Amino acid sequence: MIGRPDRPMRLDAFMARANTAYYATHDPFTDFTTAPEISQVFGELLGLWAAVTWGLLGRPRPVLLVEAGPGRGTLMADALRAVAQVATDFRAALSLHLIETSPRLRALQAARLPEATWHDRLDTVPHAPLLLLANEFLDALPIRQFVRRGSTWTERYVGPEGFVELEPENLSRFAGEVETRSVEREGHTAAAEALIVELCEPARAFVADLAARCVAHPGAALFLDYGPEHSTPGDSLQAIANGRPADPLSPPGSADLTAHVDFAALAATARDAGAAVFGPLPQGPFLARLGLFQRTGRLAQDQPPQRAAALIEAAQRLAEPNRMGRLFKALALCHPSCPTPPGFAA
Repeated sequence: MIGRPDRPMRLDAFMARANTAYYATHDPFTDFTTAPEISQVFGELLGLWAAVTWGLLGRPRPVLLVEAGPGRGTLMADALRAVAQVATDFRAALSLHLIETSPRLRALQAARLPEATWHDRLDTVPHAPLLLLANEFLDALPIRQFVRRGSTWTERYVGPEGFVELEPENLSRFAGEVETRSVEREGHTAAAEALIVELCEPARAFVADLAARCVAHPGAALFLDYGPEHSTPGDSLQAIANGRPADPLSPPGSADLTAHVDFAALAATARDAGAAVFGPLPQGPFLARLGLFQRTGRLAQDQPPQRAAALIEAAQRLAEPNRMGRLFKALALCHPSCPTPPGFAA
C-alpha cells in the first residue's frame, strides 16, 4: 500500500498516482457498477449508435472503433454482438482499438475481445476515421482544485497530514476562466467563504486531440459520464472503496477517485478545435430515444417473470431521473459536416 506523499503533491498528481495503483491491484467492479454491467442493452445501443453515425459520416472504410476505458470489455462485447446482427457492413469495415493502461484489465478485455489492439494513450491510436465510445472514462482523470478566499487564490495539494493550500501553479493560464466560474450564476460572488473551482487538464487535452482528429478525418465520439450540464464551482472529488464512500485521501490505491465531469468546458474545447458538438443531454432521454425501453421489452418477452422484471428494473435504473438518468450526461462531438447523431434530436 502506498502512503501519502512525504512532501506536498499537487492534487492532480496525487489522484493520478492513486488511481494507477487502484486499477493495478483491484477489480473496480466489486466496488461499483457501471451502466454496461447493469444492462446488456446499454452496450448494444452504443454499438448501433456508432453504426448509424458511421453512415452519417459517409461510411468511411476502413474505420476505427475505439473505446476509452473499456473496463471488463462488457460494453464493447455487447456493442459488437448487436452490430454483427444488424449492421454487417459496419462490422466488416471496422478495426477495434482499446485505450487501457491497466495490465490486469487488459487481460480481462482480451478474453472477450481478442481482435483488439491496445493503446496506453489516444496519441498511439492511428490517425484515421474513427468512432470513439467512452463510458465513465473522463470522471477518473485527475483534477486540480483552486480555492478562493476573498480575493486570494490558492491551490490544493496533498501532504502527509492531508490537504494543504499553496500558491497556485500556472494560474495565469486559467485566470480568466477560474475567475468567471468563481462568480455564482446569479451574478454575485461567494467571497464570504472558501470557494473551490475544479479544472481537469487531461480531459481537455484528450477532447482537444480527439476533436482535431474528427475534423481531420470523418469521425465522431460519444461520452457518457456524470456531472452538471453547466460549469459550477464546488468540490466534487469523491472516493469509493469496498462499495462504500471513502476518504479521498485514503492510502493511494485503496479507493477509486473520481470527480464530476465539466461538460460545458469540454464542449467549448471541442468547438474551439472545429468539431460539431451535441449535448450534453441527460442520459435518460438519450437512451430512451435510442430505444432502451423497446429493446428491453423485447428481451423481457421470452424470459421468466423474475428475469423479465430484472431487465426492466435495469433499464429504469439507467434512465429514471432520480437514479442515473439525470446526473449522467451524453456528449457527442463530430466532423462538422455530420448531421445530428442518434439520440440528440428532440
